[in-house]
Amino acid sequence: MIKTIVKTQYINDEGFEFTFEPIESSLKIIKTKTGFEARYLIQDNDPFDPRENENLGTMVCFHKRYTLGDKTELNSEMFNGWEEMYDYLIKEKKAVMVLPLYLYDHSGISMKVGSFQGYLPQGHAEFDSGQVGFIYCTKEDLKRIGITKAKAEKSLMAEVGEYNQYIQGDVYCLVKETYNKDKEQIDQENCGGYYGYIEAEKALENEI
Repeated sequence: MIKTIVKTQYINDEGFEFTFEPIESSLKIIKTKTGFEARYLIQDNDPFDPRENENLGTMVCFHKRYTLGDKTELNSEMFNGWEEMYDYLIKEKKAVMVLPLYLYDHSGISMKVGSFQGYLPQGHAEFDSGQVGFIYCTKEDLKRIGITKAKAEKSLMAEVGEYNQYIQGDVYCLVKETYNKDKEQIDQENCGGYYGYIEAEKALENEI
């Protein structure tokens, strides 16, 4: 996806004038027959919400300050606690798999399946995290996506992982710029929507 990004014009110590300010650890400058090629990552400040994709799971979240997960007809006033909501998803929604979602809220937010207790070295989990909802799927969802129940948990975990990258801002744009021998830029292209720094670095090598 081509991104429209505000240009910043960043000049590095080698005299290259980049269109955007690179994430330094991602910057690679290659000498070519006609000049130079620079490849680097920048943060995608307007990423696509992965919950708008065709997902296996439905993510139902309730929080006083944040709007999270999928839009559904459910609301927190319908349930007297998470156990009652779990029973509702099994009985009324015919869910074949239901996983609890927890949110950690401390200098930013993070979401995962299962509790943050004992997961974070900072020791804040006891006070700054708690359950925020569920992600679930039905038999119809399994048929629609074309996977078995045995693979459902892994798929739902992956969806939550990607959504966590989204809410953390761990989404990037790839940038490639070409320069002549005088280090004057002659072309630039960019592509956004890459979730996770490691995967974005891999894509930078091959996908632009």
